[in-house]
Amino acid sequence: MRIDRAAYAERLRAMWVGACIANWTGLRTEGVRVERPFFTDADWGKPLGRDGARIDFVLLDPCPADDDTDIEAVYLHLMTEAGTLFLSPEGIRDGWRAHINDFIWVSNRRARDLMERGVLPPATSDPALNPESLHIDAQLTTEIFGALAPGMPELALRIADLPIRTTAWEHAAHAAQFHVLLFSLAATVDPEKPRREEIVRIVREARSYLPDASKAADVIDFVLSEYLASKDREAWEAVRDAIARRYQEQAWAHGFVYRGFTESAINLAAGTMALLFGEGSFPRTVQIGTLSGWDSDNGTATMGALVALLGGMAELHRAFPGARLPERYHVHRTRPTLPDRLPDDAEAEDTFADMARRMVDLSARPLRRRARAAPDRRRPRPR
Repeated sequence: MRIDRAAYAERLRAMWVGACIANWTGLRTEGVRVERPFFTDADWGKPLGRDGARIDFVLLDPCPADDDTDIEAVYLHLMTEAGTLFLSPEGIRDGWRAHINDFIWVSNRRARDLMERGVLPPATSDPALNPESLHIDAQLTTEIFGALAPGMPELALRIADLPIRTTAWEHAAHAAQFHVLLFSLAATVDPEKPRREEIVRIVREARSYLPDASKAADVIDFVLSEYLASKDREAWEAVRDAIARRYQEQAWAHGFVYRGFTESAINLAAGTMALLFGEGSFPRTVQIGTLSGWDSDNGTATMGALVALLGGMAELHRAFPGARLPERYHVHRTRPTLPDRLPDDAEAEDTFADMARRMVDLSARPLRRRARAAPDRRRPRPR
């Protein structure tokens, strides 16, 4: 498919800006409500977040790095330096050792420790070595690979395969693949058609790549079915409670295991719910994600970034008229060994516009060819 590079760069810029706004908004409720009763729409604007923070949109310029954006910033740097979209096991290991040392948790922490012991990806996600590999980590750190292959989902899966399997196993890897596919398929959304219908279409298309027996597939099917069956588009709270019953409170009855609030499945469900009920509105998607519960910054950042990628900077300006949107990135907050591309700026080291430009430069060759390999349909292990 033909894509205007300048126009796509602007959408990629919006993706980064949207991810940062959604990330820092969602951080206000991260881990605060991990079981019922959860937050509701009535709680928006109240000082009920972490440390009494008011639950509201957070716009920061420069925007500080967090794990929802900074590992992808590392991957962008590694690909830019190597001049390729396909990172090797050694390249990922060396990049993690150079740039990813602190501000990592759960499976990311385990994988990083294994690399120090000489283990290479994808063995870093083997549950025999990394018992945290069914958690959320890869599904919040690999969406960039989908955006690097606009409209080419098979290529997106190939590019993302090893980075995903650096930290994720089975249904957690499938959840990350689902996000990568959504970001690739964003380029196929028809702006002349209702955004709600197009979001449902790409959710279905992305889901079709996953093994039917995967827990991730069950999650997506369940949330999509609940959304489509709902007569009230504001009924997301009831769907969220249904998610809690199926995958947390009554998980064993449905053949599942609930592994805690940072696990992959429960957060995949919450993020998918926010995307569907948000229906293409950036502020509504972020509100629902922030109020959803569990690890609420992660799915919120992912889906906020996706909606911003769909609508571009115009969507963000409509959402926050007259507001100063993030333009600069303080990546040294968490990744101090990355290059300082703004040496004259004491507050930031990069800009979202330049990050978008580097992504367009990387994706230029794939934009002119089709991927040849079939998507990864590895048989899932027991869920």
